[in-house]
Amino acid sequence: MSEKKFASQADLEEKKTSFVQLSDHAWAYTAEGDPNTGVIVGDESVMIIDATATPVMAQKVVAEIRKITDKPIKYVLLTHYHAVRVLGASGFQQHGLQQIIASQDTYGLIVERGQQDMDSEIARFPRLFQAVESVPGLTWPTLTFQGRMTLFMGGLEVQIMQLGAGHTKGDTIAWLPKDKVLFSGDLVEADAACYTGDAHLAEWPQTLRNLRALPAEKLVPGRGPALMNPQEVAKGLAYTEDFVTTLYKGAQEAVTKGLDLKGAMTHIRQSMDPKFAQVFIYEHCLPFDVTRAVDEAKGIHHPRIWTAERDQEMWHALQED
Repeated sequence: MSEKKFASQADLEEKKTSFVQLSDHAWAYTAEGDPNTGVIVGDESVMIIDATATPVMAQKVVAEIRKITDKPIKYVLLTHYHAVRVLGASGFQQHGLQQIIASQDTYGLIVERGQQDMDSEIARFPRLFQAVESVPGLTWPTLTFQGRMTLFMGGLEVQIMQLGAGHTKGDTIAWLPKDKVLFSGDLVEADAACYTGDAHLAEWPQTLRNLRALPAEKLVPGRGPALMNPQEVAKGLAYTEDFVTTLYKGAQEAVTKGLDLKGAMTHIRQSMDPKFAQVFIYEHCLPFDVTRAVDEAKGIHHPRIWTAERDQEMWHALQED
């Protein structure tokens, strides 16, 4: 049996992008399951939520923004530290960028594992890192917060909050209370697998319940289409909770049974494949997801650092007959 190509190295097909308006102030830049970018247009400036993978790719977002406003792009908010979300931040510098905002927990993760994550992600998914040579290095926040902060873009209130761990321990959301629009980062996905390689799976469902307490009428998920009404928002939250709880329950069962990692993968697939095999990046994510879920089920609370070498070792171990 031929071994599957590592992670998403075989995924070379360009995705169709969409730039969708959600409210007077909010837009979503989406691309058929590729990482999304959120845009908030205030009275005098613009905020970007998640900065794309490279500065060259960031220019595609800028081009869409310039169709609707010439206001300076003053803020970039990082919902978490993963390379595919942050390495494009320098692409906004020539458009008025003043502050790169992140939680203090996200800053700590960049210090601890940012370089390893950058090297790992570029090898996993080369299509997403177009013109990777344009990346000047790690993206460092210039403004950090703990718990929550409120920023006023003129008269527009933007609440920036950590409502709990999930996709990472630093997960951050942006909430527009006036517009009832929520930017969730990878805490919520739509029609796409959840990447849980650095997740806190036991805590994630409670964090989703905390998100439900916000009266969001529209939501920009980390991947997948923008959710355009309260019913779609509820469905996206339920889908994400089902994904992470099914995964973690399967891992707990596998650990109880004493299965090795490959046995755990086979066991977890029995409950995951029927529900999720058809969604974007499922096969890419599952080996990393299973590995982290088994670790957490064994009591490893703080996710182990992924390196390019560890990626390859895990992948080949799970693919061999």
